[in-house]
Amino acid sequence: PKALSEGDIEALLRAPPDTPLGLHDRAMLELMYACGLRVSELVGIGAAQVNLRQGVLRVVGKGGKERLVPLGAEAAHWLSRYVGEARPVLLKGGHSQALFVTARRSALTRQMFWIIVRRHGAAVGIAAGRISPHVLRHSFATHLLNHGADLRALQLMLGHSSLSTTQIYTLVAREG
Repeated sequence: PKALSEGDIEALLRAPPDTPLGLHDRAMLELMYACGLRVSELVGIGAAQVNLRQGVLRVVGKGGKERLVPLGAEAAHWLSRYVGEARPVLLKGGHSQALFVTARRSALTRQMFWIIVRRHGAAVGIAAGRISPHVLRHSFATHLLNHGADLRALQLMLGHSSLSTTQIYTLVAREG
């Protein structure tokens, strides 16, 4: 997949409205982009895996491998707003182990996140064929490399076991 431009990413992140569901969507989009998560990692995050005070997220990746990923100030801000303002509204007094929940108080699915990404992408003029959850991961990696990030650090953040997998992003970064 091709990476989106930084301008497209900024527009996408600003697309959700300032409502409980909008905060939910914004926090997920921010985390996907700021942390380079896989969609399965995002929807699988438990509320206990987030440490806002330290600004890290404990992610369970492929093969059950765990890694700590830095949140970044912007993602931490939106996640904090979601946890403090929107999540309690969506849970309606109920409880869930899942960090991201639906209005029905169940964990968000991969398919639902695809719909969310496409809907907000369409709202800002990004064609459905150009956007997916994985495109956000590619954009994260490409933009970091374009700004001088270290390949080994990127490998750790993405949870790749092989550096050669991470090197694929250098080709995308050079093309972009």
